[in-house]
Amino acid sequence: MNHERGQSFLLELPTLRLELPFSPILLNKLFFQTGDGSMAPLDDIAETIAKDQGLTAKVLTMANSAFYGLQSEVRTVNRAVTVLGLNEIRTLILALGVRHIATLHPLPGTFDISSYFEHQLAVGLAAKELAPVLGAPDADNLFTAGVLHDLGKLLTAQHRPADWKDIETLAKTDVIPFHLAEDRHWGLDHGLIGSMVLKAWNLPSELTEPVNWHHAPTHAPDHRRAALTLCTADAIIHFLTNPVAPATAPWQNVLAKFRLSIDDTLESIQTVLASRPPNLFAAAA
Repeated sequence: MNHERGQSFLLELPTLRLELPFSPILLNKLFFQTGDGSMAPLDDIAETIAKDQGLTAKVLTMANSAFYGLQSEVRTVNRAVTVLGLNEIRTLILALGVRHIATLHPLPGTFDISSYFEHQLAVGLAAKELAPVLGAPDADNLFTAGVLHDLGKLLTAQHRPADWKDIETLAKTDVIPFHLAEDRHWGLDHGLIGSMVLKAWNLPSELTEPVNWHHAPTHAPDHRRAALTLCTADAIIHFLTNPVAPATAPWQNVLAKFRLSIDDTLESIQTVLASRPPNLFAAAA
């Protein structure tokens, strides 16, 4: 019976594209304009952003934040794009979409939205740091994937709160990871849920596939190295938040396979987290 509810939820997911605060067409266009190897002129990117007043305001706010320490106010989208950089613009826009979705439906009382957003950003930063040493092809894309990797958790909590509570209880009672509790409960996990919505937003496979397989990277048919990197980043951030992993934790085995020092890797990620940019989800609020 639970599996039937899970399949019903999957069929509903494509309609969630309607909950974005801007057109999925705009999102798709901006993603490709700001993607790796894009030859789009900055003027074209600024023009795309300027078509949405709300998006324009958020981009200008971010560019004028204290983090960048600019001597003069950024007044135009063109200048904001230059200050922020293409990947920051892309991720900010996606964060704006997720932040908006998070306000549309109530969440269970046990769902800590602030911790959720903090974890998303931390995994994005860790994935970007790990990408070069784990041989992933696009560090910036992995940052974006990290920022979105648990989108499925948010959607489940909002749209299927009873199932969310049952999964949460199962994970605590049986002392198993959340994604395994999801699979036991209704035969799917939040990676699949999130990736299906991202696909409905017309985002490319190099983003949707790592999200889909971030708890089972060895099963990924494509973009396996990116999925492995995202999986490792997620596990490390969980460890840094709650360091109870055994000495043979899978993420430690991954580092050993690539001949990486556990201590050095943790130190480098902690350094990145300590100097993190302003929270993109806060900027999107």
